[in-house]
Amino acid sequence: MHEMSLAENIRQIIEEAGCRQGFGRVRTVILEVGALAAVEPESLRFCFDLVMKDSIADGARLQIDSVPGQGQCLQCGKTVPVAALYDPCPCCGCYEVQATLGTGMRVRELEIE
Repeated sequence: MHEMSLAENIRQIIEEAGCRQGFGRVRTVILEVGALAAVEPESLRFCFDLVMKDSIADGARLQIDSVPGQGQCLQCGKTVPVAALYDPCPCCGCYEVQATLGTGMRVRELEIE
């Protein structure tokens, strides 16, 4: 389950931000997670709660905002919505669609006390 390592990375980002900016407590962590990022939100929530124990984000609420998938068709050149990696282009049916949006995950915002 790679969600555990993702949660550990989120904790590291939070702790580094806390040291740099001098805040003590995090109430909410807002993530952007791409639809094509292969992240299971419920597994990430479970791991997040475990990993944040005894940290400045212990008890913090996790808000996950989804970013839709998008790609560029290499055959027809159109920018198209992509529901899953390796889906065909909805315009021409070609399977050469390069994902351009929705493949990543980032901590967008921390709400602190």
